[in-house]
Amino acid sequence: MITYKNIQYQCSMELTLDLIGGKWKSLILWYLGDNTLRFSELKRIIPQITPKMLTQQLRELEESGLVSRFIYTQIPPKVEYSLTPAGKSLIPILATMCQWGLSYANASSPDKAAIECASSVAKSADIK
Repeated sequence: MITYKNIQYQCSMELTLDLIGGKWKSLILWYLGDNTLRFSELKRIIPQITPKMLTQQLRELEESGLVSRFIYTQIPPKVEYSLTPAGKSLIPILATMCQWGLSYANASSPDKAAIECASSVAKSADIK
């Protein structure tokens, strides 16, 4: 039994999935990678996510200590998001998951063109 923020988890996998599970959190973490991005840049990279959901997911990742939020004191306000050291420690895991998905897709339908996971990170770096 694991207790984290007064919540009981049966195992560490349950805690991990609570922190990074769902449709959007892993993608947000992946695209932040070594990048520092603004809200609008994240929204552009992940066009399917609604602004409300992006805000909610970023807040949850920030509360979990995986994403840091830096607010510039200027008019208009500027906010940037980046990974904390704990968030950066997830990148090799996410890269492995990305590679597994690519291998699985290629094994399931070898006639489809492969999409490189690394290229998605490179594209997000170009947005800055």
